[in-house]
Amino acid sequence: MKKILIICAAAALTGCGIYKPYTRPEVTTAGLYGTAETADSTTLGDIRWQEMFTDPQLQALIALALENNTDLQSAGWRVKEAEATLKSARLAYLPSFNFAPQGSLSSFDGATPTKTYSIPVTASWQIDIFNSLTNAKRKSKALYLQSKEYEQAVKTQLISNVANLYYTLLMLDSQYAVTEETAAKWRQSVETMRAMKEAGMTNEAGVAQYEGNTLSIEASLHDIAYQRTQIENSLCSLLGEAPHTIGRGNLDSQQLPDDLTVGVPLQMLSNRPDIRSAEYTLMQSYYATASARSALYPSITLSGSVGWTNNAEIVSNPGKLLWSAAGSLLQPIFNANANRARVKIAKAQQEESRLSFQQALLNAGAEVNNALTQCQSARAKTDLRARQIAAMERAVESTELLMQHGSTTYLEVLTAQQSLLSAQLSQISDRFDEIQGIVNLYQALGGGRDITEEK
Repeated sequence: MKKILIICAAAALTGCGIYKPYTRPEVTTAGLYGTAETADSTTLGDIRWQEMFTDPQLQALIALALENNTDLQSAGWRVKEAEATLKSARLAYLPSFNFAPQGSLSSFDGATPTKTYSIPVTASWQIDIFNSLTNAKRKSKALYLQSKEYEQAVKTQLISNVANLYYTLLMLDSQYAVTEETAAKWRQSVETMRAMKEAGMTNEAGVAQYEGNTLSIEASLHDIAYQRTQIENSLCSLLGEAPHTIGRGNLDSQQLPDDLTVGVPLQMLSNRPDIRSAEYTLMQSYYATASARSALYPSITLSGSVGWTNNAEIVSNPGKLLWSAAGSLLQPIFNANANRARVKIAKAQQEESRLSFQQALLNAGAEVNNALTQCQSARAKTDLRARQIAAMERAVESTELLMQHGSTTYLEVLTAQQSLLSAQLSQISDRFDEIQGIVNLYQALGGGRDITEEK
């Protein structure tokens, strides 16, 4: 027994790496947002999604997706699986009990059979001197927390995807309306050109040019309608439903926050579920390395049994209580090199996880900067685009009047009308880019958490 204690003491002195809990590696967050870095204490990601997206129809779609989406449901089952694994790791600290009754009949040369029986309850208990069970439990806990963050990441992405698809539908609706209105005006222009031809004010080439451009615009309506159907089908897939028409509002009535606060980069470590998930993966690999180190040291197990027996060879008074107790120590010898190799493998995997965590943080910072720049760029073009449309409307009106008086050609009118349509469609795209930038920024800052959830 004294030798066992000496071995354990020596191993404990050299195995401090198996006892130290995980600590976050040093990370650099300075300048992570680029020029967008601020010192605000709150971020856009702190807003509940019900407050972020105020369109009632969009809110209903997000709620339906959170209830029906199969990816989110799968993530929920992944959490349950990890929770069961953690429970199993916690129970490993307790002794294991087994009920193992046995009985036999034996007879020699036709003699009366001899009946023997034993009704023992056996127990086995591993003493966690070298943190083998503790490291396994910590690893299981990290797995459980990582699965919860994965579920939250799926939820955050799902909310953002539903919102982006919804706003894409609104953008296509607006483009369809503008294009349809333009097509109607061009049909009127074709009639005007035919009247001018009859009056000798233009020729067949002008009429044909107008007709060709009108047909081109009418054909683009079918392209927009097809794109709307594709987006509706994609949205229905997220909702877990068969394809159908999506009820919706309009682009002009959408209201999203004007204040695009991004907070300090360090907040992403507690807000973004994918970064938290990456850190929990790193934590798992850390404790996997500690577990591999624990396998280098002895394992001590206490065992015993208690029960009844009538075996005269075991007890002098059959039918009485029988108990036994034992202790064992297992020290790796011939497989020690294999265990050391497992430690090297675990350490390499831990380093891979650390680099993945670092890269996830860098990617997140780039996403915040990209989304913020997208929104700011779209907002910067708002006034310029409005002035461009006003100028093109004047150009269309002036060239049409000039053509009616014979001082310009139909080509100048066509150019002005096409430029006006292009500017109107670009204005709609700018508004969509602004909204999409806000949605992407909301996702990049880890939005979509329940307000009651601890961070």
